[in-house]
This record gives sequence, C-alpha cells and structure tokens, in this order.
Amino acid sequence: MNQNPKSIRPFVGSKNFETSRNFYKDLGFEEVVLEPKLSLFQWKEVAFYLQDAYVKDWIDNTMLFIEVENTDEFQNHLQNLNLPDHYEGVKLSPVKTMPWGKECFVHDPSGVLWHFGEFFNT
Repeated sequence: MNQNPKSIRPFVGSKNFETSRNFYKDLGFEEVVLEPKLSLFQWKEVAFYLQDAYVKDWIDNTMLFIEVENTDEFQNHLQNLNLPDHYEGVKLSPVKTMPWGKECFVHDPSGVLWHFGEFFNT
C-alpha cells in the first residue's frame, strides 16, 4: 500500500450526549461541533468523534488507549480535575505498572474505558 495514514479517529457513543460533551471538555479536549448529534474532540494530535448514540453492549466494550509522556503526572492531573465529583459514573483508577509500561484508567459518564499510559523504553 502506498498510502500514508494521517490519523485514526474512532467513534465513541454516549448515554447522555450533553453530559459526555461537558466531560470531555473538562478532561481537556476541544470540541468541534459537526452536526447536532456529532462532535469531533481533539487534544493536540489525538481526536475522536463523539456521537449521540447509546448501545449498551457497544459502550460497555469500548476501550481506547492514549499514550502520554508521564503516567504519574497525568494521573495527578486527573485527580486535580475531580471528575468523579462532577459526573455520575466516572471512575479513576490508580497507576498500574506492567511489564511494558504504566497506565491509569478513566471510565467516562457512559462507561467507556480510557487507558492513559506510557511505554518503557525497550
């Protein structure tokens, strides 16, 4: 294949579109409204589409991984945002050290599981 991929932008569903929009803006993403029920959320080079669509089995099985430079610092940033105090269903998990690197987890208001991690230099 002679193509050069530029990005990957998964589609993420939401149980309550407005709540999820606010959550992702508070997390640090910038929103670009594309349609009344579809927005693009960007954070530097990372982007995804948030849609006003809820299928429980799909949401319950959606996981995304974002690589960060320092998982411990990012976890501190997450703690300082107090997201679980502002959004029902949001859960933060502590940093875990794995053989390949470190990661922490965030469940969004709909139940989507986000992994934020860094890889050890090998």
